[in-house]
Amino acid sequence: MAPAIAVGGGDMPVFEGRITVYVVACVIIAAFGGLMFGYDIGISGGVTAMDDFLERFFPRVYEKKKHAHEDNYCKYDNQFLQLFTSCLYLAALIASFVASRVCSKQGRRPTMQIASFFFLVGVVLTSAAFHISMLILGRLALGIGVGFANQAVPLFLSELAPAKIRGALNISFQLFITIGIFIANMVNYAMSNVHPYGWRLSLAIAGVPALFLCVGSMSICETPTSLIERGRLEEGRVVLQRIRGVANVDNEFDSIVHACEMANQVTKPFSKLMKRSSRPPLVIAILLQVFQQFTGINAIMFYAPVLFQTVGFGSEASLLSAVITGLVNVFSTLVSVYAVDKAGRRALLLEAVVQMFITQMEAIIVVVLVCVFVMGFAWSWGPLGWLIPSETFPLETRTAGFAFAVSTNMLFTFLVAQAFLSMLCNMKAGIFFFFAAWIVVMGLFAMFLLPETKGVPVDAVTERVWKQHWFWKRFMDEEDVKPAAKAPSGIHPHLT
Repeated sequence: MAPAIAVGGGDMPVFEGRITVYVVACVIIAAFGGLMFGYDIGISGGVTAMDDFLERFFPRVYEKKKHAHEDNYCKYDNQFLQLFTSCLYLAALIASFVASRVCSKQGRRPTMQIASFFFLVGVVLTSAAFHISMLILGRLALGIGVGFANQAVPLFLSELAPAKIRGALNISFQLFITIGIFIANMVNYAMSNVHPYGWRLSLAIAGVPALFLCVGSMSICETPTSLIERGRLEEGRVVLQRIRGVANVDNEFDSIVHACEMANQVTKPFSKLMKRSSRPPLVIAILLQVFQQFTGINAIMFYAPVLFQTVGFGSEASLLSAVITGLVNVFSTLVSVYAVDKAGRRALLLEAVVQMFITQMEAIIVVVLVCVFVMGFAWSWGPLGWLIPSETFPLETRTAGFAFAVSTNMLFTFLVAQAFLSMLCNMKAGIFFFFAAWIVVMGLFAMFLLPETKGVPVDAVTERVWKQHWFWKRFMDEEDVKPAAKAPSGIHPHLT
């Protein structure tokens, strides 16, 4: 068990706690929702590069590929092939709003359990598919699972973690996404020579993390914030003592109760989210997701084997290059785990903007520069795109606001996945200049509009971040935001 952590500053109360083995176990189990998401990202590109899969479901693409030269930019340009990848994210977009309500009313843990159920259904349908409609239906089921998991897991991690290491623990979600992508790339490489059902095995192996999440989510706790928000105060205190590893959790408990009391005054969180005072975290959350996708990262992750084939690699070499890229992704995310609570969020984002811009402008040395690009994304815009929205909303709009973040991410992931191969066909190398231009915009956004939240308790962000920021403080009208008075000590009335 790690030494006690004291979190506070100024007139903020001190929150005591330790990094307990139980919290680490809960984080790992919950983060398997990210591994499942990552596996889905990585597996689709590899499977769509397998001839057996193409011949069965996309015979026109198979014929075009067979008669095309290896440098043909357009040989994979097929809307139905892109739909196989992108439909998952369309389902996730819609599911995220349903998941937001489930997350608020039933808790974070049940939302993860629902996600694991849909993951398992999707795995069965895709791996056993004998017709394209069954294949798409399975991808839609996986998409619902992604929508529920991506809504619940980052919130669960942010609410479970002590403020001082919240960034590192929350980024375990992105770390497991990268591990899932890497495992998918390894599986695709291993199955590429297993004929004729290698693609089925690639899709079926997704059942392993899905089953682990399903069983594991039954053994983890609900977050104290979710329990207290739903009126289960004593249970919330017991869980808080368990995850902090200390008996004295009064200050943090009082802070959560106070936040829940204010949150319960808001009966329509989505309406509250539209008010002027909610614009700063909402705008930041949405723009982070748009920019995350317009780095071009998922175009590379979805279609890495296809992209490498396009620029001249053979089938096996392209799959191996994707494995190398996935490995770089994993190790670079570990940099973010280490640095995010030391260097801060903004420093990582700004450094990566320069790194990714250079690599997009020089994309001829494909494998090396793709790896350098992935490194920059993996320790910045990848993990922080999920971390920052999960920690910047006040409790009364947290699940509703995060639903907007998740749905925006899924919408733009869908658009990139659906359009990338067609854009590659029409724009050729110009596609990289398109993404490079967006990276410049992202840098300006991070430099001037994104506040730093390192070390700030999640329920104190409004007072200590938004009301202090040079631009966003003008949106924090007093009639919309009540002062965060110190929560009373002692007995608290049951929340309704």
